[in-house]
Amino acid sequence: MNNELKVSFYLKREGNTERTETNPDTVFPIVGKIIIGNTIAQFGSKLKIEERLWSVKSGRAIGKSRVAVELNREINKINLSIHAHCRDILERTGTVTAQEVKTAFQGIASAQTTLLVLFSEMMQYFQTRIGIDRAESTYHKYITIRKQVKRFLKVKYNVQDIPLNQLDLPFIEAFDYHLRVERKMTDESVSSTMLVLFKVVRIALNRKLIVHPPFFGFKLKKPDFKIRSITKDEFKRLISTPLESKSLCFIRDMFVFAAFTGLPYVDLKQLTWKEIITEEDGSLWISTDRQKTGIPFHVKLLDIPMQIIEKYRGLGEGDNVFHLLGQGRINYALKIIAKHCNITTKLTFHVGRHVFASELCLSQGVPIESVSRMMGHKNINTTQRYARVNNEKIGNDMKQLSLRISDKFTYNEQ
Repeated sequence: MNNELKVSFYLKREGNTERTETNPDTVFPIVGKIIIGNTIAQFGSKLKIEERLWSVKSGRAIGKSRVAVELNREINKINLSIHAHCRDILERTGTVTAQEVKTAFQGIASAQTTLLVLFSEMMQYFQTRIGIDRAESTYHKYITIRKQVKRFLKVKYNVQDIPLNQLDLPFIEAFDYHLRVERKMTDESVSSTMLVLFKVVRIALNRKLIVHPPFFGFKLKKPDFKIRSITKDEFKRLISTPLESKSLCFIRDMFVFAAFTGLPYVDLKQLTWKEIITEEDGSLWISTDRQKTGIPFHVKLLDIPMQIIEKYRGLGEGDNVFHLLGQGRINYALKIIAKHCNITTKLTFHVGRHVFASELCLSQGVPIESVSRMMGHKNINTTQRYARVNNEKIGNDMKQLSLRISDKFTYNEQ
C-alpha cells in the first residue's frame, strides 16, 4: 500500500468553487485535506481568512502582515501534527489510512485502539488487584504472553502493534500456527496463551472499541489433559527417603503437607493460624477461601500434616503458619528431591494437589463430591481432571461389587 502523505488546505466556498472577484473581503473557513494512497479525509481547521489574502496555489496566506504570519504559523502546526501522527501510526502498525490520521490528529482515537496498548491497560488493572483476588504469578504470565504477541507482530507483520479493528480470523490462525509450529509450544501452553488474548478482545468488545468478534469461527484445540500425579510407591519414597539438607527437607515437607490437604502454593503460603479451626470433637480443620476462585473449602488435618505443623511452629512470619520460598525456587528444589528419591515423574508443587485427589482420596474411596469441596472447586468437572483412577482403585471397586452381587444372580449352565 502507498503510504505517501499529502496535506493540503483550501477555502470552503458554499456552492461556489470559483474565486469571488466581486467581493474579495469575503471571509471563508479554511479546510484541510489528507491524502494517503487512495484514501482521503477532510477536516475543519477552525481557521478563517479573507479571500483576498489567500493563495490557492500554496494553500497559505499571502503577505507578511501579522494576520497572514499568525495564520500560516497555525497551518504549519497542523501540518506538522498530521505528519507526526502519520509516522506514529506507521511505526506501530505498518499501514495507515487518511481517516486514521485524521482521527488521531483530532484526538478522537483513544489509547485502547491498538492491541498491545489495551493489553497493557488490562495488565495494569490486574496488577492493582494482586494480593486481593489476583495472584502475582498470573501477572507474570501476562507479561510473558504480551511479549509473545509482540514478537509475533514483529515476525509476521513487521509492526510494533496492530489496531484492534484489523484483528480477524487470518490473524488468530497465523498466531496459532506461530505458537505451535514456529515456537513449538505444547497444546496446553497455546491454549493458555490464546485464552488471555481472547480476554483482551472481550474487553475491546465490551468497551465498543470493536463492533464484531474478530475471531469468530476459530476453534481452539483443547489440550489433552495429562495426569500429573505420582504413584503411591513414589509418594512413599518421597516421604521416607532421608534428606541431609534442611532446606530440601523443609520443601519436601511443604509438598507432603500440600499432598495431604490439597492446598495449592498460594493458599499454603497465605495460610494463617486463624484459618485452622477446632471442631467440637477436637479435630483440626483448615477452613478458608481459595485465593484463585474465592470458593470456600474445608479440609481436615490428618496426623502427618499435624506433625509438620508442629515441626515448624513459630517459624512463620506474623500470623502465617509457614514461611515459603518463591514457587520457582521450590519447583527447582523439587527436581533435586525427585532425582534423589528416584522419582521419574516431573515433580512440581502443583503435583501435590493431584496426589491429594487421586492417591489419597479417590483411590481410597472418598466420594468425588467431597473431594471437590475440599479442593475448593466450582464444579466436579474440574475435580475429575485431577482424578486418576488407577488399577488399585478399580480392583477395590470390583471387589466390593463382587461382594454386593454375589447372591443376586444365578447362572443356569445348560
